Amino acid sequence: MNRNMAAQKLPVFIASAAGLLVLPLLMQVAGVGEAWIRILDIALLYILLALGLNIVVGFAGLLDLGYIAFYAVGAYLFALLASPHLVENFPAIAAAFPDGLHTPVWLVIPLGAGLAALAGVLLGTPTLKLRGDYLAIVTLGFGEIIRVFLNNLDAPVNITNGPKGVSQIEPISIAGVSLGEPWHIGGFTLPSVTLYYYLFLAVVVVAVVICQRLQDSRLGRAWMAVREDEIAAKAMGLNTRNIKLLAFGLGATFGGVSGVLFASFQGFVSPESFSLHESIMVVAMVVLGGLGHIPGVILGAFLLAALPEVLRHVAGPLQAMTDGRLDAAILRQLLVASAMILIMLWRPTGLWPAPASRKQVPPTAQTTGGGA
Repeated sequence: MNRNMAAQKLPVFIASAAGLLVLPLLMQVAGVGEAWIRILDIALLYILLALGLNIVVGFAGLLDLGYIAFYAVGAYLFALLASPHLVENFPAIAAAFPDGLHTPVWLVIPLGAGLAALAGVLLGTPTLKLRGDYLAIVTLGFGEIIRVFLNNLDAPVNITNGPKGVSQIEPISIAGVSLGEPWHIGGFTLPSVTLYYYLFLAVVVVAVVICQRLQDSRLGRAWMAVREDEIAAKAMGLNTRNIKLLAFGLGATFGGVSGVLFASFQGFVSPESFSLHESIMVVAMVVLGGLGHIPGVILGAFLLAALPEVLRHVAGPLQAMTDGRLDAAILRQLLVASAMILIMLWRPTGLWPAPASRKQVPPTAQTTGGGA
């Protein structure tokens, strides 16, 4: 049965892979501009974030409103190790590395994942006995604490450069080739945004494989048991303490890796990029797509990441119709919020829920703890 299903899905996977590989090339040939490819890049970063949060919220049932903190940890780690900021502000580092740090990506990505995982465990340890709304409030506070620290760690020792942020971040280099410069292949040019697209796509594919393996593993089944009824899971002999910590730690690694990629892609990071609004958006992506269902989470993340940019072309004409009395940014947020409300009224379990959840209660109970 499973082999037959796999054989039926194989053509779909091959067609999807081919479509994703040629999509930026087709957009470039069509002359739509690099801005649309950049939207795809940002969407892939949000998909990676949503996959990580889905481990915590969707698999383990732990409502985390401070997930963006792990994104910030990874971004600032790469920013400090791939920019002249530390060399300019710390004479000892300048003496040890006179040519700059220039930390390679193969070292920074594991460091970002490890540091974010450590932050996830530190967050999870004091919250093991909290559930539902109380857990949400504590994780929300954790995310805000990280942002405030980043905003104020510029005195008396300038570590993060405070609200000014860290600039001049080097792009990722692979095998000595910088992704910040266009590649010229014959008479065809691949711009930097296209090169980053392929890097982000490769990382997302690896993340999807990891999430799928985790979901089908004993650990994944243990997470879902804790999500459904923690007391019953503990009675069956599961170590719910370690299971929760693993959920926080493994979910945080995705945020750390995404932060590293974001810092390299943007070339600049500041505390404003890691606000509470971003955390809520990532949670909305997971809930909107379908809690615990990897394809649904990917769909929700893509829609919520791309929709605000697409609606720029709608908000502009509407603003012009009112002679500029409506602010385009606020109008765009209103349109996004209206779309989310309509979708959740139409599909309360998400746009693409897990097959088992179609016959169960809506994911609201799971999101607020579900016994976790």
